[in-house]
Amino acid sequence: MRIAGFDLGMTRMRNLPAKAGQGSHRVSDMILKVLGDIPRSRKRASPAPEKAARALANSAAAKAAVVSGSLALPPGPLGWLTILPDLYAIWRLQAQLVADIAAVYGKTAVLTKEQMLYCLFRHAAAQAVRDLVVRAGDRFIVQRATLKTLQRVAERVGVKVSQRSVGAAVSRWVPIVGAVGVGAYAYYDTAQVARTAMELFSGPIEVEAEIEPG
Repeated sequence: MRIAGFDLGMTRMRNLPAKAGQGSHRVSDMILKVLGDIPRSRKRASPAPEKAARALANSAAAKAAVVSGSLALPPGPLGWLTILPDLYAIWRLQAQLVADIAAVYGKTAVLTKEQMLYCLFRHAAAQAVRDLVVRAGDRFIVQRATLKTLQRVAERVGVKVSQRSVGAAVSRWVPIVGAVGVGAYAYYDTAQVARTAMELFSGPIEVEAEIEPG
């Protein structure tokens, strides 16, 4: 017994490795676009920053789940077309979250592209961003990076994200159930971003000169 669309789905799944390679460049370009426009925060430094940050995290995670879940609703081939818009929308939401958490901790003035990249992807691509922010005791040392270095890191992150996205894309062939799973992951992913940001901005931060890590 054949299921409508099954043969097409299997053909697309056999092509997943190729799609991952092609998509990583587009993903890295989107990452650089997000970094090029760090959002401003209207939040003020809070006397209880951890509580304020948790409230921000819960709200952002819920929004991320709705956005991703909604974009994943179209089944089959249409679902593939929503992957990149989904990633970009979630990263923009998460970037605002990072900026807001920095603000409630009173760290807006020291927020850099390197910290933004670190917060967004430390949980998903730790090896790629490890040279950007280093912990030394209770302090975090931020290594300022050249544009070339940021591009290199974005490419590494792009490969990791593309590999995960291609695997997750298979679930978009299952209506409703796939959307729920995608939404749940967006919630978890955003919560991890918040966790990293809270850890980073809760301590002293030192910003050093530009580097060219290998």
